[in-house]
Amino acid sequence: MLRALTLTLTLLLAPFAGAAESGLPNPQVVIKTSQGNITLRLFRDKAPVTVENFLNYVEAGHYDGTIFHRVIPNFMIQGGGFMPDMSEKETGEPIVNESGNRLHNIRGSVAMARTADPDSATAQFFINQRTNLRLDWAPGQPGYTVFGEVTDGMNVVDYIATSPVGNVGGHSDVPVEPIIIQTIERKSLL
Repeated sequence: MLRALTLTLTLLLAPFAGAAESGLPNPQVVIKTSQGNITLRLFRDKAPVTVENFLNYVEAGHYDGTIFHRVIPNFMIQGGGFMPDMSEKETGEPIVNESGNRLHNIRGSVAMARTADPDSATAQFFINQRTNLRLDWAPGQPGYTVFGEVTDGMNVVDYIATSPVGNVGGHSDVPVEPIIIQTIERKSLL
């Protein structure tokens, strides 16, 4: 009897176990910063490799204590790779560019930062403060992979974008007063 009940419960809960392991199609995270919170919806259905990569860094606590190290008003804010002393955090292997996913670099979208190599994104990301369609994929021109959008806290992004900036150790557009990413957490379903 107990074995039958256990088997029945296992079969009934099996679909939910898979959902818990893979997460929702479009999970949400909260970026807790020294200037306020920013909530993101991640588009796992459109950028699965990028979203899994980002969530792996979130789960590992990689972003805790990093800063928004590049802030350009009326363009974007970028973070996730440097500590307040401008030391660069170690990252894992780069991921494949998914910029052909038909998502656009519009105001409030979140995309992966990279070098000139399209497949060089690791942990750094940026939030578009305005629409930047020139960063999109086009034939013969790899773009910057959009993988999420701000659902709450765009006022925080706008405020961060007004930060006074300067040059620090060869980096430009660095906020004079560090803007700390205290943590990034997955948003609970409840």
